[in-house]
Amino acid sequence: MVPDPKQQNTLPENLNMDFSKRLIVETAEMDWLPSPAPGVRRKPLERLQKESGHTTSIVKYAPDTSFASHSHPLGEEIFVLEGVFSDESGDYPVGSYLRNPPGSRHAPFSKDGCVIFVKLNQFASTDLTQVRLQTELKASQDNPDAKLLHEYQNPETGIREHTWLLSFTPGEIELPSGNAVPVELLVIEGRLQIGQVSLHPGSWFRTPSLASEAVCAEGKGLILIKAGHLPLK
Repeated sequence: MVPDPKQQNTLPENLNMDFSKRLIVETAEMDWLPSPAPGVRRKPLERLQKESGHTTSIVKYAPDTSFASHSHPLGEEIFVLEGVFSDESGDYPVGSYLRNPPGSRHAPFSKDGCVIFVKLNQFASTDLTQVRLQTELKASQDNPDAKLLHEYQNPETGIREHTWLLSFTPGEIELPSGNAVPVELLVIEGRLQIGQVSLHPGSWFRTPSLASEAVCAEGKGLILIKAGHLPLK
């Protein structure tokens, strides 16, 4: 079904942009909203403007769909959750981690369909490294492990940004990001308890600090973690 163009302007502005507040979004319970591209739908998690600026979303490409060529003024970060995501540089299956630096441009598509986690316009202007990684961590593995996907020391702020993929097993978890910094995480598989907060597959969690809260897992799972990237004053 081709989205109704009249519905394409229903995305809210200034969505979840107060980074001083703790936030939980259960993406599994959200409806898919149309995008400007037929067959490409999305779940907005945070958004400064309707179609530009700081944006975090989960995006779903139906088979044989594409998005028009576009630029990334302050970068684009992608983690492939399902299927195979593609652009001019190649094909990227589940577990792929991509960074398109500020000023880059591409025309994404998917032959068989895919679901991706996307963060737009959140790079330091000096972070110009393109990244193409195929991660191999699995939620089913017996031993916990953490893979550093990206690290960058912002010369202007002195803040170190880092992104991790963490597989976990039952029990208490030590996050590689530490507990004193602002943290954002997406639960890909499994269930977590952070203090009094319960997180499930698809939970997107953002907090200015974890303080001394314990992070515990009920079973095996996989999470994507980011720290040091939030524009807190």
